[in-house]
Amino acid sequence: MSASYLSIRDEISSRADALQRLTFPRCRLCPRRCGANRASGHRGDCMVADELPVSVGLLHFGEEPPISGSRGSGTIFFYGCPLGCVFCQNHQISRPVSTAPVLRHSMSVEELADLMLELQDKGAHNISWVTPTHVLHHAVRALGIAAEKGLEIAIVYNSGGYEELGALKLLDGLVDIYMPDVKWLTRENSMFCSGVPNYPFTVKRALEEMWRQVGPFVMNANGIGVRGLLVRHLVLPGGLSDTGMVLDLLEPYIRKGAAVSLMSQYYPPREGLAAPLNRHLTAEEYEPYLERLLDMDPEVAFIQELESQYSYRPDFDSDGVFHDV
Repeated sequence: MSASYLSIRDEISSRADALQRLTFPRCRLCPRRCGANRASGHRGDCMVADELPVSVGLLHFGEEPPISGSRGSGTIFFYGCPLGCVFCQNHQISRPVSTAPVLRHSMSVEELADLMLELQDKGAHNISWVTPTHVLHHAVRALGIAAEKGLEIAIVYNSGGYEELGALKLLDGLVDIYMPDVKWLTRENSMFCSGVPNYPFTVKRALEEMWRQVGPFVMNANGIGVRGLLVRHLVLPGGLSDTGMVLDLLEPYIRKGAAVSLMSQYYPPREGLAAPLNRHLTAEEYEPYLERLLDMDPEVAFIQELESQYSYRPDFDSDGVFHDV
């Protein structure tokens, strides 16, 4: 765990209190600011009330190499999501997009703290929170408990980039690596894919704040990420991901040392999606952007073979074991 984290250990409880004030009595923890009374059992737009639902926690070997390394990333997938993309690639663990069951287990903050410590004991290079935005008040409190019991590895914040600025600022010094998606940058595509009109404005502010907090992507001598910004972008069919605009936005960060992952793995997760989300990505849609990214000469970049979209089927069995074939 970073020195910056250790230096503010005594402040973690007050950070969790501040996040809780954003959650109750009317939730404004995420940019939707839906105002749900979660303490009374009302579910917000994230589909979560006053609970800490964890779909699965495990050693994950399918992330970018500096995150997974040789021993795996201690990845904790939280159930629920403020964004709710209609094509969610992890709907089995995030939120239902069909009648298929979704894994979820309600935890206490103490149990979450113990899970983080268990993953550290198993050799995880880091603890990666996946889609934690709507449960930050609980996650940060659990982090404080885990720190007091000896949690020392890096914290990775893996989200869809849809973050409330006030909440994000409360994570300063707690998160070592930010790993956000930048999904699209036009209101039209945001509404079509997730029904969220303010995503473009919100993700730009989030990137600025994440960069301010952690800066360039840094790896240790073994090639494991220890700090910095790693931005992901999933190229969607039909230009729905505004990839040209996204690369324009990311170029200054890339030239200053941010890492980037340009993904081609999109697959239609269910029947009935509107075109063009009902089909795979083509080489003609992906390769020009790959060439453009390489022209930027990034220090750290990750790309996917286009064929990966046809085999990418993330799944979890009943015991919470991740399969990515």
